[in-house]
This record gives sequence, C-alpha cells and structure tokens, in this order.
Amino acid sequence: MLTKEEQNLIGSGYKAPERIAQYRIVRVLGEGGMGVVYEAMDTGSVRRNVALKVVRGGFQSREIRARFEAERQALALMDHPGIAKIFQAGETETGDLYFAMELVKGLNLTDYCDSRRLSTKERLELFVDICRAVQHAHQKGVIHRDLKPSNILVTETDGKPCPKIIDFGIAKALGLQLTDKTLVTQAGHPLGTVAYMSPEQAESSGIDVDTRTDVYSLGVILYMLLVGSLPVDPSGLPAHAFMFRLAQGDTQSPRPSARFTALGDYRAGVAQARRTDPEHLQKDLKGDLDWIVMKALDPDRARRYDTAIGFSADVERFLAHVPVIARPPTTAYRLQKFVRRHRGAVAATTVTVLALITSVVLATAGFLRATTAERVAANEAAAARQVADFVVDLFNVPPDINGSSVTARQLLDRGALKTSASLADQPEIQSRMMSVIGSAYSALGLYPAAITHLEQALAIRIRLFGPDHPTVAETELALGEAMSVGDPELSEKHLQRALDIRTKAFGPGDEKVARVLSGFGALRFREGRVADAEKFYNQALSIDEKATTRNDTSIAGDLGNLGAVYYMQRRFPEAQRMFERSLALQERILGPNHPDLASVLNNLGAIYWEQGNYAAALPLYQRTQAIFERTLDPMHPNMASMLNNVAETYWKLRRYGEAEPLFRRSLLIKEQKLARGDPRIATTLNGLAGLLRDQRRFADAEPLYRRALAIRAAAFKEKGPSVTETVTDYGALLRATGRAAEADVLAQRYGVATK
Repeated sequence: MLTKEEQNLIGSGYKAPERIAQYRIVRVLGEGGMGVVYEAMDTGSVRRNVALKVVRGGFQSREIRARFEAERQALALMDHPGIAKIFQAGETETGDLYFAMELVKGLNLTDYCDSRRLSTKERLELFVDICRAVQHAHQKGVIHRDLKPSNILVTETDGKPCPKIIDFGIAKALGLQLTDKTLVTQAGHPLGTVAYMSPEQAESSGIDVDTRTDVYSLGVILYMLLVGSLPVDPSGLPAHAFMFRLAQGDTQSPRPSARFTALGDYRAGVAQARRTDPEHLQKDLKGDLDWIVMKALDPDRARRYDTAIGFSADVERFLAHVPVIARPPTTAYRLQKFVRRHRGAVAATTVTVLALITSVVLATAGFLRATTAERVAANEAAAARQVADFVVDLFNVPPDINGSSVTARQLLDRGALKTSASLADQPEIQSRMMSVIGSAYSALGLYPAAITHLEQALAIRIRLFGPDHPTVAETELALGEAMSVGDPELSEKHLQRALDIRTKAFGPGDEKVARVLSGFGALRFREGRVADAEKFYNQALSIDEKATTRNDTSIAGDLGNLGAVYYMQRRFPEAQRMFERSLALQERILGPNHPDLASVLNNLGAIYWEQGNYAAALPLYQRTQAIFERTLDPMHPNMASMLNNVAETYWKLRRYGEAEPLFRRSLLIKEQKLARGDPRIATTLNGLAGLLRDQRRFADAEPLYRRALAIRAAAFKEKGPSVTETVTDYGALLRATGRAAEADVLAQRYGVATK
C-alpha cells in the first residue's frame, strides 16, 4: 500500500560531535532522558563499530554519576550472548560520562515479532531465550529493573532470532557492592518504566526489590507479546495515581484471554499479526497461558515465579504439552495434556487416511476417463475438487498452540510427504497436488519450500505432457512468481516460458496470457524498472478489457497496478484516473466497506493530497481509517501511518483542533511500536511541529523539529527530500521568531536553498 508517509522517508538533522575520545561518531542512534546514543567507530587497536552512550550535560549530579558507574560495572560483569557487552568507559573532554558497548543492529522485541508476524509458539520460544539472559544477570547479582520491549533488541543469525538485552542503566546489585559510590533512588522518583514496573518498585522508596521485580516485568512483556496490549494501560491516569494503585497491588489485570476478548473488532488485526485467526488465538491463550502470565504478574511477589529461569521453564512445559506449575494439577488437566502431547501422531494418521481416500477417489476418476470427452472433463473437474478439498482438510485439522498458519506449514509438510507416497502411481494427480501445495507455501511466504514443490510438479508435467503443454505453463507461471522475490533472473525465464506456451496455445489476446503479463509487470516493478512494468500492465489491461467474458476483478487489479506505476513516476493525473476506476469496480464487486478497499482508498487519497486537493483526500483517508479501526490492532504501525495521513490533511485544511490529537495518537503508536530512529517517527514529528508552528506555538514546535531533523539526518546521511522538508520547515520557524541568521546557517549546513 502506498502511503504519503512512505514518500517522505529521507532525512537529516542534529549535528553530532565528530569524535569522542578514540571514537569517531558515525550517526545518532537515539536519545533518552539522560543522554544520547551514537553509532561510533573505534579507531583504537580493535577496529569495530560500537554504541557510544553519553550522559548529556546537565545530568552530572552525584546520584547520576553513581547510577552511571553502576551501569558500567554491572555490564562488565555480564558474559552472555543475550546481553550487550561493554567495552570501555570514561569521560569526554567536557566532563560528560560515556561508555562504549556492543552495537546491536536490530528491532525492538515487539517490532521484530510484529514485523515478522511471529506465531504464538515462535514468540514463546524467543521469550524463553530472553528469560535465560535475565537469569544470567541475576546469577551475577544484578537486577535490570527496566525490562521492556525497547530494551530488548532482536537480530538474526542464520535466520534465527537472537535477542539482546540493553540498558542495565538502573540495575541494582544483589549483595555485591559494584562501586564505592552509593546508588540511591530519590524518594518519590522510582526508577524504571511505569507500564512494566512491579508493585514493589512503584513504592515511594523503590529500594526493596529483588529478582522477582524482573519476573514481573517479564510477565508484562509476555502479556504484550501474546495479546498486543498491556495488562494495565497507565495512559488513562496521571503517573502518580497509576503508581499508587500499582504499589497497593490494585492493578486488576485481566487474563490475556479476557483482554483479547475485550478487543472486539481489533482481535482480527492482533491475530493476523500472529499468523492465525481470532478463534484459534483465543483458544491458545485460554488456559495454561492465562495461568502462566497471571502467576508472573501476581502483585504479591511471594506468589510469582521465584526466578526468570523458573518462569521460562513453565513456558517450555507449555510448549511441550506437559502440565505447567502455574496451574492446579487436576486429573482431568493431566489427561488433557497427555492427549495433547500425542496429537502429532493422531494428526499424521489423519493425513494418511485423507491421502489414501484422495488416492482411491482420484484413481477411480482416472479409470473412468476412458469413456467420453464429457466424462473426461467431468472427471478432471472432480479431480481438481479432490485436490482442493484435500488441502482444505489439511488446514481444518485442529491446530496446536503455535497458531493456524504454522500448523498449516506442518500439515503441508505432512501432506507433501503423503502425496509423494500415495500418489506415486498417479503422476498427473500427483503433479497437480504438488502444484497446489507449492502455491500454498508461496501464499505463506515460504518461497524455498514453494519452489521445491513447484519444481517437482513441473518435472512431472513436462514428462507427462511435454514442455509446451498449457498445464506446464501454469506451473511455470507459479514458479516465476515464487522466484521473483529472490531470483529475478530465473523468475524471468519461467515467466517467459509460461508466456510462450500460453500465447501459442490460446493466442496473444487470451486472459491467461494477461496473467503472465501481470507477473512480468510485478517483476519489473520490484526491480525498479517502472517504465517496463507500465508496458506489461497496459498489455494485461488491454487484454482483460477486450475479453469475451469480462472479469472486473482482474481489470481492477490491472488498474491498481498501473496507478502504482504512475504514482512512482509522479504522473498524478494518470494515477488518479487509474485508482478511481479501480475503486469504482471494487466497490461494485465488494461493497463500500470491504477491507480490501483500504489500499486503493489510501492510494487515491495520496494522489489528491500530492496535488493539493486536500478536501478530496480527506474522505478517502477517513474511509481507510474506519476500515483500519475495524480490522487492525489499534497499536498497529499501519494505523499510525493512516492517522498521520488524516492529521496532515486536517492540518492543511486548517482544522487544527481535529489534527493535533490524531498526530499525537500516531506519534504514540510509532514511538511504542517502531525502532528508535525509525524515519516514520520523524514524519509525524515534522507534521505535528508544523501544526504547532502554524498556531504560533513556537516553543512547543521547536524541539519536535529538532528531533525530526536528528532522526532524518541519521537515517539518510543528511541528504534527500525529507531532510530538505524539515530544514525548510524549521527554518520558517526560526525566521518567524526573529532568528533568520540561525535559519541561514541551518540551510547552509544541509545544502538547502533559502527562499
């Protein structure tokens, strides 16, 4: 989906120092309450890039220095792959404290899980790794005291997620004096992040904490991973009021399954982010996971898990389908777990039976093909239905805890094995089954598995029918589409084979040829060759519009594809016509409120916006927002982008009172869901700053411009239209406040022409 925001991602800002001690500054990674974090190059004996954390000026009290010293030494004790290492610490020439630590280039925990659409099982497995890292810290005598998703960054090694915990900045030693300085929490100012804070940590002193305070925070993190929401949202109360309730143990946290039920229409978006549906996710949450999470979140720490490893062990029991400690061990419960542990064998047996039934039915169909042409056609249709029914049955087997899509993967794997065994003597049906399974893998984004099965189907079909048969073209097309993601050269060869076969078999004006042309268009678009994509999409549209049997769904797709090409070429009037025609067709087919309309509504709104027709853009954006409100998690990043679009449109229409809360809601989502320094955050910062500037709220606007510029500079190496946008807008504020000289310096710094 094209969003206006995606057109603005280029940036520049915040002039970082060139060097600190032996470290050459590369870019700003982020800012916090105490300082700034840079990516820096160590120019000493060990050449490496590091994360350089500097406690900014003004935070040089004795308490802050003690806290810094504790962080430095606490990290030095750690030696675990799940905890970021510390390399060096010291002071800058100006007396600022700094330390260099392992540079972790990853997404924060929730961003990673949501962007990869990790299933419940995958999230739990990742959580177990996090618990093990926390346990290591506890064994070294250190409590983190600020565990939250943004302090857990996830990278990948050989395709496997690897979490790393950062920022032991407010860690507390257990029975070990880390430094001869005193680490004191000021009364009334407990350290940590409110939403993830334990009740004992929320007390006014915050001193009486032990490892179970981290267990509580881990419970909140697991709750967030499972449901996509906090057990108790502090945003509805003043901080002091929330902390008072928390300290009293009055959290009233609902069970994860109850929270999920309360999400109502948003459940579909949460489930989709976990590759499942609401019914299956509800089933996964209800029961053991409810018990496990609520034990970790018990306000009375005596009833929580004693250790992080104890917490993770119960999660692992759940994954292994054995009774969990958090739940009362009734006989019925133990029997249920026994059956659950052996479900795999039952499911495999079910697949075998289905495969055998399918084999018998299809073999019978093959025998009957010897009569008349009509019966041949009927049997072919029946065979196709049997194949489709077989795959549908695979998906309908009750899922394990890992979500329906993962279960679908497991069952597809099993189905593929059974197909190879039970249909070996029926190669035609076997190839059809392989093709269907390959396409199913492709739909799940499992391209290597898809390619394997499609190649098997192709080999069988070429052997049976010869290389120029239309059935071969079907598989060539599917292979070309599956390979377009990772191997465009080989993708093109398969698409060309499909095009040659279908053109010869059906003629150049057939709809089947149009589908191959669309495949070529998508490949070219993905390669950035938009002029070539335009040619192929136009050819497909011409064929579909002239077809004897008009397929409006295909035509709407062709029009949307062309609109995207014209948009990228900034041919806005042509893009507008394409999107308007596509929208009209889809509304007639699907109705005005179907979720599939969101993309074309948003794209058309972006076209109007780019042309300055804000009044026309607003209702389209509002319709898209309404669809997202029904179908997405309210904290989904796409929701934030849509809110930003609506807010910017209100701003341009001078409807400031309606724009500001949408900007702020968008910013809240982005700051919680996106990685620090993500340029999408700068888009909303820049828009909100512009809104405030236009209301002459200059003092409120200026820090937002500074943040937007810092993010964009770091992300896009101080060049591009986004940098120019922020420099120009910030310059306008400076001039409006009588600081023209500063505006000129800023423009010169980033090479932006002044007006």
